[in-house]
Amino acid sequence: MADEFTQRRARTPMERIESALILSTLLLLVVVTVQPLLNLLALSLSDPSKVAGFSGLSIIPDGFSPNVWLLLLQHPYVQRGIFNSVWMTGMSVLIGTVGTALMAWPLSRRELPFRRTIFILVLVTIVFEPGIIPDYFLMKHLGLINNQWSVILYQAVNAWYLIILVRFFEEIPEELLESAQLDGASQFRIFWSIVLPLARPALATIALFYLVFHWNEFFRAMIYLNDQSKWPLQVVLRQFVIGGDKVAIVGADNAANNIGIAQINIRALKAGMILITIVPILAVYPLILRYFTKGTMVGAVKG
Repeated sequence: MADEFTQRRARTPMERIESALILSTLLLLVVVTVQPLLNLLALSLSDPSKVAGFSGLSIIPDGFSPNVWLLLLQHPYVQRGIFNSVWMTGMSVLIGTVGTALMAWPLSRRELPFRRTIFILVLVTIVFEPGIIPDYFLMKHLGLINNQWSVILYQAVNAWYLIILVRFFEEIPEELLESAQLDGASQFRIFWSIVLPLARPALATIALFYLVFHWNEFFRAMIYLNDQSKWPLQVVLRQFVIGGDKVAIVGADNAANNIGIAQINIRALKAGMILITIVPILAVYPLILRYFTKGTMVGAVKG
């Protein structure tokens, strides 16, 4: 404690100014990022009669009314959309992460036959991505129209994420792999017991990329899924926000019979719906960020 206090006292005035500037910048970024979310939350919880004059900078509800959240969380399309999004995103992340890891490991081995040719083919998919028309005909030929797998299997192995993971696998010291081979470990055993544990930060990064990509995906679902019960939450959000028809959202019976619901402002409905789509992805971040640790390779190789 004494050494730490001495180091703090020993900082020069310029270092203190730099620290103050860094902390001020980070605090400003936090405020700029969090304020819109708090504004949406306050808007959705405000009294319906006061929503029309609600400021875009305010973060405190004007009055209080839970009607927006009660309506949205009880809405069958929202409930079904949440289930569909969790199911489709979870399957896409699982397939994408596993598929990328299984493809990246052999591509990171220089002894793989035709390795350069395979890499060129991977790069071609980045430059010449097929358009929506041939993609639609492919889905139709496979019988995946109005099937959630047409969205789940989209970019099952992303070329950019594949290259990132290949470069990470190439950084694993050869001494570790050679020592495992001398001990009689098979290639699968090496991959499962040595490579994957060391690659947890990289796999967490790739999984996070797939998670954000597929959770926000709505265009393919809007095109290929005709049945409204199969829509993910993002398509439901689009209908709520862009359509802006409160009667369609609330329901004609509810709008006519429930005075409190009938008075709900469409701005508050949109704010609540936007938060419903954002909160799950924010809740997952802390669970994944714990894998972003430094020094995973420290001590793995002894001199």
